[in-house]
Amino acid sequence: MPVFRLNQEIEFPPARLASPQGLLAVGGDLSVERILEAYSRGIFPWSCAQEPLLWWSPDPRMVLFPDELHISRRMERILRRKPFSLSLDRAFARVVTACAQPRADGLGTWITAELQQAFVRLHQQGYAHSLEIWRDEELAGGIYGLSLGGCFFGESMFSAVPNASRYGLIHLVRWLGARGFSIIDCQVETGHLQSFGARAIPREVFLRYLQHCLKQPGLTGNWSRFSHPLPAPGGEAIDFYSW
Repeated sequence: MPVFRLNQEIEFPPARLASPQGLLAVGGDLSVERILEAYSRGIFPWSCAQEPLLWWSPDPRMVLFPDELHISRRMERILRRKPFSLSLDRAFARVVTACAQPRADGLGTWITAELQQAFVRLHQQGYAHSLEIWRDEELAGGIYGLSLGGCFFGESMFSAVPNASRYGLIHLVRWLGARGFSIIDCQVETGHLQSFGARAIPREVFLRYLQHCLKQPGLTGNWSRFSHPLPAPGGEAIDFYSW
């Protein structure tokens, strides 16, 4: 399969033309307009600092449907203890920076300085969002991603304290489901996400879901305005605290 070279025009070839590994195109830039166009077509950037800008659309695609969220008994016990507090869009840049730090498993280095800056711009324009997990007044973990219509594209998460990101992910999935989000894009398969109920679906199926999601109104602007408890499915309140 050919790998397409992008130019200054904000356009992409169809995602179905990606290589068997998911690589579709090279080049272009990380402007807000190009990133939004890419995500709306099921394409995302994923490169190391030493590589040219690469654009991917893997097949199959890892997704999590909010109503399929799986919570282990161990995490249920932790949730009942409420060891953390949560906020939305209160420390976006800090979360992205923490997610970009090298990890023991080698992940994290793909979040280049240029990509960090691009997502800060997306956040400033109301498209990218973060959930912060706090223990006392210390940032214990965080998750960030992109929101378009009824789809949340999860980018990365980190934990500075054991179970912080798991705690945050569960609450975020519940919260998104309660707000009408249909699907959470997890991009590529990992055992960690599978343990929460994520599963791989064919790319063509994902693209059909995505087109449906893009017709939904979604949530625009800064999410820090959601600072009051929100009923989750089943009546349980999810508390987001302002700091």
